[in-house]
Amino acid sequence: MTNFAILPILIPFLAGIILAFTHNRILLTRRLAALFALVHLITMGFLLYKVLIDGSIVLEAGDWIAPYGIVLVLDPLSTLLVLTTSIILLAVVWYAPSSVSEEQESFYFYTFVFLLVTGVSGAFVTGDLFNLFVFFEVLLMASYALITHGGKKVQLRESIKYVLINLFSSMLFVTAVSYIYAVLGTVNMAQLAERAAASDQPGIITTVAILLFFVFATKGAAFPLYYWMPHSYIVPNPVVSALFGALLTKVGVYSLLRTFTLIFHQQPDIIDQLFIWVGNLTMLLGVIGALASRNIKLIVAYNIIPAIGFMLVGIGIFNHDGLSGSIYYLLQDMIVKAALFLLAGTIAAAAGTSDINKMGGMIRSHPVLGWMFFIAGLVLAGVPPFSGFIGKLLLVRGAFEKGEAVTVIIMLLTSLLILLSIVRAFIRIFWGEGEAIKQQKRHNARRLLPAGFLMLFTVFLGVGAEAILPTVQQIADYLLNPQAYIDLVLKGGVKWLFKYVLICS
Repeated sequence: MTNFAILPILIPFLAGIILAFTHNRILLTRRLAALFALVHLITMGFLLYKVLIDGSIVLEAGDWIAPYGIVLVLDPLSTLLVLTTSIILLAVVWYAPSSVSEEQESFYFYTFVFLLVTGVSGAFVTGDLFNLFVFFEVLLMASYALITHGGKKVQLRESIKYVLINLFSSMLFVTAVSYIYAVLGTVNMAQLAERAAASDQPGIITTVAILLFFVFATKGAAFPLYYWMPHSYIVPNPVVSALFGALLTKVGVYSLLRTFTLIFHQQPDIIDQLFIWVGNLTMLLGVIGALASRNIKLIVAYNIIPAIGFMLVGIGIFNHDGLSGSIYYLLQDMIVKAALFLLAGTIAAAAGTSDINKMGGMIRSHPVLGWMFFIAGLVLAGVPPFSGFIGKLLLVRGAFEKGEAVTVIIMLLTSLLILLSIVRAFIRIFWGEGEAIKQQKRHNARRLLPAGFLMLFTVFLGVGAEAILPTVQQIADYLLNPQAYIDLVLKGGVKWLFKYVLICS
C-alpha cells in the first residue's frame, strides 16, 4: 500500500505526457482527458477510504528512510484535499470543450491542466519542505502557460504581474528553506518539527517562520500583497480561472496550515496574532474590492480574498473549532469558487459582456443559470444551511473561545458584505428589463452540467455536514498534536535503522 502514495502525482503527470502526444487529435484528447480525470477521482476516493479505515500511508522514495530521503505522506488532510482537487479537475475537463476553442485545445491545453494538478497534488502530499518548493514551481510553470493560453494582449499584460510576483515569492521561499536548513540541518517536515521544538534559537526560528508566512500569504493572495490576483485570474479562459481560483491560492493556505501547526507553533503570542490580524485585514479589504467592481468575473475573483482571510483567522485561533472551521471552509471554498467561475463564464458568454450594468432580465431566458448562481452566492456568503455557514460557525465559536470578539465582528460584517456583493450582481444580471447585447435563448447544457456537478458537492457539504464534520474535527485534533505526524513519518525509519544496526553488529 505504501507505493499508492505516488498515485496522486503519477496519474496526472502521466496523463499530461500522454495528452501531449495526442494534442492534434482533439476528440481523442478530450476523451482521454475525461478518462484520466475520472481515474484520478476514483483513485483518490479509494485512497481516502483506505486512509480513514487503515491509517495514513507514508512512501519513502527509493527506500531511503526518513528523514534522509524524499517522503510522500497521505494522511487524512492531504488525501481529502487531493480528492477535492480531482473533483474540480473532472468538472473543468467536462466544461472545457464548450469554452475553449479547438485551436487553443490543440496547443497542449489539457497537458498544462494536468501538469498543474500534478504540482497541486504534489504540494499536498509531500513531507519535505524543499519538495514543497519544487511542486510549487511545477504548478506555477503550468499556470504561466495557462494564463497566457489564447495570446490576447490583456493576458500578456496581466501575466507579467503574475509572473513577477510569483518569482519574487519563490525567491524568498528558497531563501527561507536555506536558512532553516542552516539552523536545523534538515528539510524533512517531521524532523523539522522535532528539532524546532528542541532548538535553543527560538528567535531565528520565529524570523524564518515570519518569512515563510510572508511567502505563503503572498501565494495565497492575503494582505498586503493580494492586489496581483483578481485581474490575473479573470483574463484567461473561464476554465483556467476556475482552476486558479479553486486551487492555486488554496495551496498557499494549505502550506500555512501544515507548516505552522507542525513546525512553527512554539511562539503562539507572535505567530497567532500575525495570522489573526492579517486575516482580518484580508477579509475587509478583499470584500471591498468585490463591492466596488461591476465585472461579474472580478466580483467572483475578489471574493477569493476574504475567504483566504477566514482561513488565516482559523489557523491563528489555533484551537479545535478554529482549525476545524479553517479546514471545512477550505474544502467547500475550493468547490464553490470553481463553480462560481464556471457560472460567471457562462453568464458572460450568454450576455456578450462581463459588465453587470449592461445585463438584465436574463432570468427569463436562463432561469437555471440564474438560480444556480444565486445558490452558489448563498453558499459563498455562508447562509444556513449551506456549507459556508458550517465553516464560519466553527470559526466564530473558535474565536469566542479565544476571546477574539473583534475578529467575530469582522467575520460577521464581511459575510454580510459578501452576500451584498452577490445579491446585487444577481439582481442586476437576472432581473429588470436588460440591456445585454447577446442573450442566447437556449441553455448550454455542456456549460451548466459541470457547474451543477460542483454545486451538488458544495450543497452536500452543507446539508450533509454530519457525514463530513467528524472527519474534519479528527483532522483538527491531529493537527493540534504534531507528535502524531512526527511518529507517522519518522517511526518507520527509526525501526528500519535499528534493525540494520543489529544486523551489522
